[in-house]
Amino acid sequence: MPSISSANKSQKILAIPTHIITGFLGVGKTSTILNLLANKPSNEHWAVLVNEFGEIGVDGSLLSGQYSEEQGVFISEVPGGCMCCTAGVPMQITLNQLLKRAKPDRLFIEPTGLGHPKEVLQALSTPHYKDVLHLQKTLTLVDARQLTDERYTSHDIFNQQIAIADVIVGNKADLYQVADKENLNKYSKKHGKANAQILFAQQGELLSSTKQSDDKLATPITETLIHLLRNTESAAIPKPIAKLGLIKGFSQNTIEVSNANIVAQPHSITNNSIDNKDKAFESIGWCFPKTTVFNYKKLYNLLQSIEAQRLKAVFYTDQGIFGYNLNEEKAKSTGDTEKNTEGKIEYILTEVTLHSALDSRIEVIIHQLNTSPQLKQSMQNQQENDIKEALMLCIISEKI
Repeated sequence: MPSISSANKSQKILAIPTHIITGFLGVGKTSTILNLLANKPSNEHWAVLVNEFGEIGVDGSLLSGQYSEEQGVFISEVPGGCMCCTAGVPMQITLNQLLKRAKPDRLFIEPTGLGHPKEVLQALSTPHYKDVLHLQKTLTLVDARQLTDERYTSHDIFNQQIAIADVIVGNKADLYQVADKENLNKYSKKHGKANAQILFAQQGELLSSTKQSDDKLATPITETLIHLLRNTESAAIPKPIAKLGLIKGFSQNTIEVSNANIVAQPHSITNNSIDNKDKAFESIGWCFPKTTVFNYKKLYNLLQSIEAQRLKAVFYTDQGIFGYNLNEEKAKSTGDTEKNTEGKIEYILTEVTLHSALDSRIEVIIHQLNTSPQLKQSMQNQQENDIKEALMLCIISEKI
């Protein structure tokens, strides 16, 4: 397959192997990409285009804080909802700039968990990209425990992600009950492609083939994932779908142009909050210049106390630069009938040390409440103010 070797980066960009990695909120898409990057050949350039639901994107900072362009990894981000909506202009501009800058041997695209994957595939299958991108098999990550939760199974995008997948990976398999794997197999056969391959993984790493159906999990193996996703034939262009509703971000000052502002001028959102919504979820985020230093202990305790469907953050603290990831998880049975917490919602916060970041930023995604618009807005405003005030109390100083 044609590619661009690091020794000949001046050639025209042609037939870049392109992998779309999709999945709902918090399923482990970024962790999967990090595991793939850890196996990148040292002589290759890999590029990652990240799309986020919130107007203040964090995934790009989490990735670039662990991998640099000097290592042959190039990251770009399209925040503010589905990357293909509003004619896909933000995606096209950012993707074109990324390809020009990286001239990659391989490209990964991570749409937001609330984006329209069929429309992303359509956008990448246009004549403009016909000779530039060679679409590989589409990977969809699923947390099989969510198949018993109507908030997910009734969501159009959750089902669309399964419908377009060539490879479906049940991630977080180490947290499954016995029935969860079978539920994923049945659901995928009903809603997915007839020939879709179903596999299982933990923390974004595939389990060895001999342990795909066993209860006991084997040592994960990542190097096979690229081989599984290779496509020797041209990817089928999905049929047009009915609009599910544009997912646009909004703020007090800007609507349509907010994507361009954030991509081009990340420091222009200093200490500002920006909202975004879809039918079931809403997000709020803040951005602070890197000269703002946070108290590590106070900040960690604050992040641990937030109850949200999803939280991602990058912060400059008095103990270094850290990335944070909080997921809403269902507790697994302990086997102790008296202390059984199975099905109880837990909020799991993880932390990673970063070597750099453009600034400090946080995005919080919550389920929208089924209540009146007035009460919903009032409760959202209260939660927004509470988090903002708590963040302010964590600030130690403003460096000049």
